[in-house]
Amino acid sequence: MKTLKGPGLFIAQFVNETPPFDRLDSIARWAAELGYKGLQLPTGQGSFVDLEQAAGSQDYCDEITGTLAAHGLAVTELSTHLQGQLIAVHPAYDPLFDSFAAPEVRGNPVARTEWAARQLKLAAKASRRMGLDVHVTFSGALAWPYIYPWPQRPAGLIEEAFAELARRWQPLLDCFADEGVDLAFELHPGEDLHDGVTFDRFLDLVGGHPRAAILFDPSHFQLQQLDYLSFIDHYHDRIRAFHVKDAEFRPNGRSGTYGGYQSWVDRPGRFRSLGDGQIDFRAIFSKLAQYDFAGWAVLEWECAIKHPEQGAREGAPFIADHIICVTDRAFDDFAAAQSDAARNRKLLGLAE
Repeated sequence: MKTLKGPGLFIAQFVNETPPFDRLDSIARWAAELGYKGLQLPTGQGSFVDLEQAAGSQDYCDEITGTLAAHGLAVTELSTHLQGQLIAVHPAYDPLFDSFAAPEVRGNPVARTEWAARQLKLAAKASRRMGLDVHVTFSGALAWPYIYPWPQRPAGLIEEAFAELARRWQPLLDCFADEGVDLAFELHPGEDLHDGVTFDRFLDLVGGHPRAAILFDPSHFQLQQLDYLSFIDHYHDRIRAFHVKDAEFRPNGRSGTYGGYQSWVDRPGRFRSLGDGQIDFRAIFSKLAQYDFAGWAVLEWECAIKHPEQGAREGAPFIADHIICVTDRAFDDFAAAQSDAARNRKLLGLAE
């Protein structure tokens, strides 16, 4: 068995114009002082990582990894969640998702998709230059507006949506394969890949691509009322990344899974800071250790109630306390008997 790495921190929710969150060096110092050992870095617009430079320059990548290393930190993964979202966008969401793209392609869905695909290809090269073997992203969605089958969906609609999704991602998966990097999709409501069934549907269409992987985030499964522990049993061989994020689901007499269009603070299902929700992290860390997951345990902070800096401050010791230093021997080794073929046959009543 293998010991998970961590604690890590996804800094997307923390980057802003206020020190220490305005520069990579200062946010790295802040995170290290809290006890984090790695940072998951967003890329693209408004981030600390320019993918054009990272894909083409080893010196640039060494500067980023060196900045973190100066504070005792490593890069856990690079993230293209926003760019991945733009690989597939239903027209209903065009105006909302335009802000995720470079200004020059906004208002042009075809150009925007091409830009996003190029970003993913650059991310594959950048990941390899930084010595990473996993990259995290979203799948995008063409079918999400039809998630509930009313009015009845016409025959073939979902099949065509997933066929197109696979057509768009297949060359990108091949690109990541060329660089020796797994592409881990965060299974997330709002994305066409949001649970095991949708991941399986996609995986079949890309021929079981060996680089198609999963970013496991139990919070999204809690809100869907999916058994996140059983999910690990089913998909542990595809899980390559792990977001440690808490959530709770407390239905009431007025609202349930769909939330009634309420704000996050009022929804029955909502994300919480670590330890404030209902996720059984003891069981999750045990299962991941059982299945030899050797990746990073990365905090993604999202909470409608608690301040992010308090969430980050509490998150590092929470993760550290849950990481299992796996045993190198069986607990009952002290009582073990040496192998003896003749004795074994005798114990089984087979001795002559």
